[in-house]
Amino acid sequence: MSALTSKLLPQSAVSSQPNPVTTPVFRDLSLPKPFRPGSKFAGMRVHFVGIGGSGMNGLARVLLDCGAIVTGSDKSPNRAVFDLTQRGVKISRTQHGELLDKNIDLVVRTAAVPDSHLEIKAAQALGLEVIKYAKLLGEVMQERLGVAIAGTHGKSTTTAMTALALLECGLDPSFVVGGTAPQLGGVGSRSGGGDAFVAEACEYDRSFHNLAPTVAVILNIEEDHLDCYKNIYEIIESFRKFSSIVPQGGKIIANGRDANVAKVIMNAGVPVETVSINGETTWSVRPRGIINGCHQGQVLLNGVPVATLRLSVAGEHNLMNATMALAAACACGADPEQAAAAISSFKGVDRRMTEMGTFNGATVVDDYGHHPTEIRATLAALREKYAPERLICVFQPHQHSRTRFLLDDFAVSFTAADETILPDIYFVRDSEEERHAVCAQDLAKKIIAAGQNAVHIPDFAAIVSYLKTHARPGDLIVTMGAGNVNEIGAELVG
Repeated sequence: MSALTSKLLPQSAVSSQPNPVTTPVFRDLSLPKPFRPGSKFAGMRVHFVGIGGSGMNGLARVLLDCGAIVTGSDKSPNRAVFDLTQRGVKISRTQHGELLDKNIDLVVRTAAVPDSHLEIKAAQALGLEVIKYAKLLGEVMQERLGVAIAGTHGKSTTTAMTALALLECGLDPSFVVGGTAPQLGGVGSRSGGGDAFVAEACEYDRSFHNLAPTVAVILNIEEDHLDCYKNIYEIIESFRKFSSIVPQGGKIIANGRDANVAKVIMNAGVPVETVSINGETTWSVRPRGIINGCHQGQVLLNGVPVATLRLSVAGEHNLMNATMALAAACACGADPEQAAAAISSFKGVDRRMTEMGTFNGATVVDDYGHHPTEIRATLAALREKYAPERLICVFQPHQHSRTRFLLDDFAVSFTAADETILPDIYFVRDSEEERHAVCAQDLAKKIIAAGQNAVHIPDFAAIVSYLKTHARPGDLIVTMGAGNVNEIGAELVG
């Protein structure tokens, strides 16, 4: 047992069973505060390459509060960058390395910044230590009560829900969300004075293996990121390694109805709490109706009612996300009823079923969904909420490799749409070989073969013109994808 872990729970609370299930008492047996007399980052000089990113600027603020001297660079300054400059952080827009010198202790980059980047090469020429964002995130977690939220779907929403619950319960958390939420200050990250540090744990590039969670949340596991994993078995093994990082005295909160998650937690060496809708699990939620597309439910802990959720975001999948978030918040010491009230008030993360406005009597909504399961769940939720006369989905496939690997699954994902419009595939990370292996027209043909209406319109301007001609009152137009497809909705609503 590590020195940090020994501060979390008394030895008597650490079970020797291979996969124990806990029965927490919220105020007495929730995870205690870790011992943090001082930060190893105090006085360190840390430079962030791409400091405007949601995770990067969040960590920059955390390090500032730890007493670090922070600098950075970003070619496209945003509000987060401006906020950092207001705190005295020097930030370059050129990314040529002019803020680097031999006295810099650490240079941080995201997985998206290649070795060939000018600033990275400048850092290496100076002999500076260069690490990826995920590694630094893990080192920051080591000093706090880390809550890492993993899964193929729902990470941003569940992370934001958990963070809001901890805020409203007065626990002053730090957090990093992979998107912005107005109720969280609109910047996607925060450095708080409390012990809890909530962050998304992304499986891409196996980056979540670098984290140090005391509480690991596993929402679901499906095939994705097949440009860095061979198959679902490698993905399951990667999640298993992530779960093995949780120390004695920590816990895993896991989807109790996901067969792939079950394989991961089967032989976990720490307590596991399972979560489901209408299941015999540690935490379960009993649906209690739908109001304006938003699900309601009574939450039970080991069969005993402890809270009620009355969601402000649509979709049954969000009832599951909310219950997972409630379990995570309670693991940090939150009161269940107070946390449930906060989660119920949650209005969503930007680009998650976000209403943008209207055009010609049609409602325009934008969503980040880019995986077949996300598409199905989101379109079903939007039908429940808006009950449109027609649902038109403009889906921008994200990555050629993902489109090719999941082509058959994508083909049957749009059954809730009356018409699907496909621009060209958003090209990112893939090789030129992948770029030529599949195209959006291939997906359109597959969707049509599955009995649905689909059309390939290559560029955004042509799609906007098409929608301006065809949109009518009662329509719901959904722009969907992880690329820049939201620009179409923005153009429509003016």
